[in-house]
Amino acid sequence: MKAKRTARFAVLAALPTIFALAAAAPASAAPGSAFQINLESLNNSGATGTVMLGVNGTQLTVKIEADGLTPGAPHAQHLHGSTEGHNFHCPDASADADGDGIVTTTEAVPMYGDINISLTTEGDTSAKSGLAVDRMPNADSTGHLSYERTIAVSQDVADHIQDLHIVQHGIDPNKNGKYDFGKGKSELDPKLPQEATAPTDCGEVEGASVGAMPAGGVETGSGSTAGIESPAMFGVGGVTLAGAAGAWFLARRREQGQEG
Repeated sequence: MKAKRTARFAVLAALPTIFALAAAAPASAAPGSAFQINLESLNNSGATGTVMLGVNGTQLTVKIEADGLTPGAPHAQHLHGSTEGHNFHCPDASADADGDGIVTTTEAVPMYGDINISLTTEGDTSAKSGLAVDRMPNADSTGHLSYERTIAVSQDVADHIQDLHIVQHGIDPNKNGKYDFGKGKSELDPKLPQEATAPTDCGEVEGASVGAMPAGGVETGSGSTAGIESPAMFGVGGVTLAGAAGAWFLARRREQGQEG
């Protein structure tokens, strides 16, 4: 895992036209800063990935490349944590309070905190859209997920982005390629299977800023469509989020091909 982290950072360092490496970490996120997150597997899901967070004023650009996800299924994803100094972090197996082998969202929240931003593909990005699965990205048929969006955030989020972390949801413990009720009902919504809402990976900001990030993204906005929407969408596949994620993502895919 350490080797993968080193390789991913090397990819970023090799792209001076996209990222100029910073000499030291600022006390808070400065305009034009970018931060790296490595997503690590939860619940033995095997899901991993890399995230870049770019801050430009109160505009936050989020770019995600993840693999090992439930194929053809939507994956809820969020920025969790506190902008008020509380010490939240990614959970480990000790969060499994009932010992059933699955760290559920309810069990994990005390460790990683409440939803701060819902990383939807369009519309509202508040905590109210935490289960807006018709606006969450889908993994493709190989379990790969690409995501990019630029959204407006509060000044507190912009200043304390280093204190937040990303969690993706949706596991497939019986490896049948879909969400089912083999692990029971979700504690968040009994119409959903536990598999659909349990966390699959989590990642924290990797220390220092990695430099400047280009402004903008494939989509900008934080619309007003709120609420928990279309839980039935968890049971079916969806359209993979369209659009390229830029040269950084292409470089990472080349890197993965060389590793394989």
